[in-house]
Amino acid sequence: MSNKIINDFSITVGTVNGSGSSTANNTILRALFKMGIPVSGKNLFPSNIQGLPTWYTIRVNKDGYIARREEHDIVVAMNPNSFTRDQAETAAGGAFFYADDIKQPITRTDIFTYPMPVKSIVKSDPNIPSDYRDLVGNMVYVGVLAQILGIDLDKINAALTFHFKNKQKPIDMNFNTVKAAAEWTKANLEKKDPFYVEPMTKTDGLIMADGNTAAALGSIFGGVQFAAWYPITPATSLAEALNDYLPQLRKREDGKHTYAVVQAEDELAAIGMSIGAGWSGLRSMTSTSGPGLSLMTEFAGLAYYSEVPVVIWDVTRIGPSTGLPTRTSQGDLTFVAFIGHGDSQSVILLPGGVDECFEFGWKAFDIAERLQTPVFVLSDLDMGMNQWMSKPFTYPNVPMDRGKVLWEKDLEEIKGNWGRYLDKDGDGIPYRTVPGNKSPLSSYFTRGTGHDEYAKYSEEAPVWLKNMDRLEKKYETAKQYVPAPVLHKMSGATVGIIAFGSTEAAVLEAQHQLATQHNLKTDFLRVRALPFTDEVTAFIKKYDQIFVVEMNRDGQMDQMLKIDYPEYGAHFQSVAYGDGLPASAKWVREGILAKYKKPVTAKVAGAAKKSPAKVKASKTATGSRSNHAAGRKTASKKISSAKTKATSKRK
Repeated sequence: MSNKIINDFSITVGTVNGSGSSTANNTILRALFKMGIPVSGKNLFPSNIQGLPTWYTIRVNKDGYIARREEHDIVVAMNPNSFTRDQAETAAGGAFFYADDIKQPITRTDIFTYPMPVKSIVKSDPNIPSDYRDLVGNMVYVGVLAQILGIDLDKINAALTFHFKNKQKPIDMNFNTVKAAAEWTKANLEKKDPFYVEPMTKTDGLIMADGNTAAALGSIFGGVQFAAWYPITPATSLAEALNDYLPQLRKREDGKHTYAVVQAEDELAAIGMSIGAGWSGLRSMTSTSGPGLSLMTEFAGLAYYSEVPVVIWDVTRIGPSTGLPTRTSQGDLTFVAFIGHGDSQSVILLPGGVDECFEFGWKAFDIAERLQTPVFVLSDLDMGMNQWMSKPFTYPNVPMDRGKVLWEKDLEEIKGNWGRYLDKDGDGIPYRTVPGNKSPLSSYFTRGTGHDEYAKYSEEAPVWLKNMDRLEKKYETAKQYVPAPVLHKMSGATVGIIAFGSTEAAVLEAQHQLATQHNLKTDFLRVRALPFTDEVTAFIKKYDQIFVVEMNRDGQMDQMLKIDYPEYGAHFQSVAYGDGLPASAKWVREGILAKYKKPVTAKVAGAAKKSPAKVKASKTATGSRSNHAAGRKTASKKISSAKTKATSKRK
């Protein structure tokens, strides 16, 4: 076929929730990955237990673009209730595979159709128990697709071996069905569509993982000692991964556990336990999603004001209210930034991929203990529950940062001259002790009520203001410790893009499309934390037009930028879209083009005359980071001895 389309299309499988199709879909995904082809998988499932339609889409792209693709090139219809919709959504010139026991009309003449005898193939194998036939039946479309597209059967076998953890009986039962379906296809179906897969080497050195598992592993390597949680979609699998991997990775010779994972009675109890553990000196965490975080709000304020380190993972789904529990979103940003009543500022980490879920898993503990504050990590359902290609995870390469903890020897040397909420170093961060310290000089009262520098109860207005000003200073200090943004530069860029989290894949693809199809070159800054660092400031100063891309209705990152940079407010253009589906390059591209203002020729000419000043301004902006770093270095020297005494090392 002259118009072959190789390694560049999408496969969407329409089934019923609870039908066991997950194994089949992940087998295709992993087989393609093992063939060296860049892929991603998106599961669109309902929030009930079973019975409603569900779809799984695999993006295959030779250039490595793995964001959701809105076009459905290849569709597999296994569900009578979504058959008409699945057929209608197949792209013109696409391929439509369907179970032949679905007796509904084929109304399209602009697509290629392939009937599949699912039930007869399964019934022909006497080794498949009758109560397993519906589950194993999903392997029929795996075999048919393998034959029509050219998926390597050995890679499918390897994917099944991985999935069933080398248990030969289920491997054989499923793989025999795949082979039978492939053989039937070879004998009975003629290849008509243009889609093919061919081996590549573009996944060499990469792994596949979901963000929740990565977050759990990162937390384990970060030394988590206590986790409390309550089940909620899409965060449940994060805590379940802790339960899976802690027994494997945290072993002692005497068999005793060095950790506790507690399923609490509700989210309120979960964060309360976690804060209590953090107060006692343990590396402590909880995980939840938006509705659960709503219940945690008051306790989050307590931890902020009493200065207790704790890590809170928010795997975001779409709201408000119960919303769409199984759809993705970036709609919790402003909620988390100002969580709690009164004046508060949250330190937030924003991982952009599975590898950063691992990295921020351990790094969040360091930041929380260094700053003595809750640290929120905002992932989302798409990143948390779906499989992503990723660089292998990197073991923490720095000593564990326990922050300013005073031990018995420290207290003896300073003769107990310390205050729990006293800022001795000018960075807003006081010193603390933890229970178990045997020195009588270590005790203090932890207070969520008004208190002075020595933790004594106070309702005096000046005392209150001084303490709140110190907490604000601590938030400024946080800029030294949170992850810096990632910059994707493009030669000749005239406008900027700011985004965060899992939208990166869609933005990178849109960035390429804007440059090649519309001659609009952009620089893209992916923000990885709040508070904003100096790199964000320097980026904002460079452009008259900055498009802020995010998955929510109200443009929450755009709001945060305008709060912190009001003088540049007119430069920001919100490209926000929140329908519960993962970001696609198409809506990013079209959203930017709809708001892009082409520069007036005279303005461009005038700007050229002023180019030396622009260069100077650019150098100043670049230098500001260096000056800031130099200032940190000077301050660091002043308090180095105190830090040396007060900080324990990663063990």
